[in-house]
Amino acid sequence: MSQKEPSFFERERDRLSAEITAGFEELLSSSNVLNRKLEEVLGMTREYETIASLWQSFHELMRGQGQLSDDPRTVPGTGTHVVSTGSKGQ
Repeated sequence: MSQKEPSFFERERDRLSAEITAGFEELLSSSNVLNRKLEEVLGMTREYETIASLWQSFHELMRGQGQLSDDPRTVPGTGTHVVSTGSKGQ
């Protein structure tokens, strides 16, 4: 056997090393894709939290205004504004 021709062991070692390297590169690429997707999800979550907070404030405001007065003459959504019933003597 000549010195220039690699042995079976060396060929298998090189083949397996190349296969492992390719596997690690694929794993790194997949990890990068996963990281980008997770960052997108977290960004969307922050946006939804802002919107949810706004709607929560609106809901609390509307619920709070509804509890201020049990007077049936009040107009919903106007706080405690009483609608005139006609005569000035009342």
